Amino acid sequence: MLWSTIQMGKPLSSLTHEDWLVYQAFLLDPQPRERWVTSEGRKFPRSHPDWKPFAGPLLPASQRQAGVILNSMFSWLVNAGYLAGNPLALSRERKRRPPPRVTRYLDEEIWRAVKDTVDALPRETNREREHYFRFRWLISLFYICGLRISEISGATMGAFFTRRDRSGEQRWWLEVMGKGDKIRIVPATGELMEELSRYRRELGLPLYPIQGEPTPLLLPIGGKMRSLSRGGIHEIVKHLFAATGQRLRLRGVDYANDVLRVERASAHWLRHTAGSHMANNAVDLRHVRDNLGHQSISTTNTYLHSSDDARHVETEEKHKIGW
Repeated sequence: MLWSTIQMGKPLSSLTHEDWLVYQAFLLDPQPRERWVTSEGRKFPRSHPDWKPFAGPLLPASQRQAGVILNSMFSWLVNAGYLAGNPLALSRERKRRPPPRVTRYLDEEIWRAVKDTVDALPRETNREREHYFRFRWLISLFYICGLRISEISGATMGAFFTRRDRSGEQRWWLEVMGKGDKIRIVPATGELMEELSRYRRELGLPLYPIQGEPTPLLLPIGGKMRSLSRGGIHEIVKHLFAATGQRLRLRGVDYANDVLRVERASAHWLRHTAGSHMANNAVDLRHVRDNLGHQSISTTNTYLHSSDDARHVETEEKHKIGW
């Protein structure tokens, strides 16, 4: 109840299954620590102002016990008519089935090899430089924003816009048309805008786009002002993965599995890679969901919309391409 009220700003009656998933992650590492975790070696009575509910992260057995206790409590409240539903119920149903796993992504070492392949591209001629900066820009778009290939093809640079957050800082965003023609906005981090500026400078364009600008998000080599098709983007990415495989093959037989993995990867793997790396780097799962445009696993609830400003700050701080 303390977590629901203080951390989420919700009564128990407003908690959803997605909040339960967030709480499970919280039990692994209660943050902010100064609010939730007692100083090491110190114990205080509940009435003491320095009392905290945790001594540290919960062990797996304690986490399971917490789930059992909370499920019993919510079930009783539902049966008694105090609550409309049990936010843990969906979790218990799903345990009967094998949990889905995302396996089509690149781990940190292969991802580093992909970036190294881009950095090793020749840049002697104007055409080579255009190829190089387009590769950097495309890979940055996929990774930092977690975009689908369909969300890049046909999009324009006019989809970038700025707005001030509550602290007065001007922040860039990218408006994306996703599945089912659903529009979302994705944080355009400082790294992303730097790559965009480099790409635009190479094309002879002003460093930053203006809202509504018709310039395609990705252009063919040679300056033709038209969008690249999905197939064209797919071929660019497959070419990069093939080149990465060749470089990894030169490292010896220890990298044989990495070679096979990167050579069978597709452009959509970059989206899965972005999501996996965000989650592994402790980006709030609600922010990952909103960045990638995933459907909620529970009934849509306005309380689940994360703060745009907080999402931008956290994505900027914790999710970097690191060229």
